[in-house]
Amino acid sequence: MSHAIQYLRSLIFVGQMYLMMPIFGLVFAPWAIFSKKGARVCCKSYSRYVFWTARLLVGIRCEVRGTVPQGEVLIAAKHQSFLDIMMIFTALPTAKFIMKREILYTPVIGQYAKLLDCVAVDRGKRGAAIQKMVEDVEAGRQDAGQLIIYSQGTRVAPGAKKEYKVGTGVLYEQLNQTCVPVATNVGVLWPRTGIGRKPGTAVVEFLDPIEPGLGRESFMETLETRVEAKSDELMREAGFEPDGLHQNA
Repeated sequence: MSHAIQYLRSLIFVGQMYLMMPIFGLVFAPWAIFSKKGARVCCKSYSRYVFWTARLLVGIRCEVRGTVPQGEVLIAAKHQSFLDIMMIFTALPTAKFIMKREILYTPVIGQYAKLLDCVAVDRGKRGAAIQKMVEDVEAGRQDAGQLIIYSQGTRVAPGAKKEYKVGTGVLYEQLNQTCVPVATNVGVLWPRTGIGRKPGTAVVEFLDPIEPGLGRESFMETLETRVEAKSDELMREAGFEPDGLHQNA
């Protein structure tokens, strides 16, 4: 019975979350169209609304740990579900994402991604996508902020293995910026697919920065080791044991 009640609460939560998305988008549109600040306030306000309703309806509490960077840095994050997107974006002062091009055609999300100057890449053309990503990022560097990239290129379920893409290493070299890794356990409570949500504490944690100057191979090894180790630790904290359960994502 308790599982059925939690599923019903999850269904209500997910339904109202997506219902409110276009409402927030429309309410803030007159400001957001003419101001990146307006677009950013809209997205953060919506995210905080989702955090509040997640705690109220399904028992998920959202917690950000570590030192949140304030300057112009590269953020290389673990990605498990829509929740970590909102938590990382809301924590950072002036963030924008590197994302797959298809998202630009998603209602509301796509329009606000454009307003925030997020960098869209074509994942089907790997080499060209990386070069275009670097060019787009460099072209927008006058707008200082935090550039977020998901190094595995997609949402990865807890316990699943997925290689770290070379694009993060290319950006690290080309931009010559500090990189801040981010670990998470949100997928344990808020899965990448499906309706069900589990109560608990969803965490994103900003880890020690990786300063510029490492070789690409050394950087990628350091990044993956730090993010995976901390994410496994956070998942265990949430009641999920990743060891021995790895499989392809």
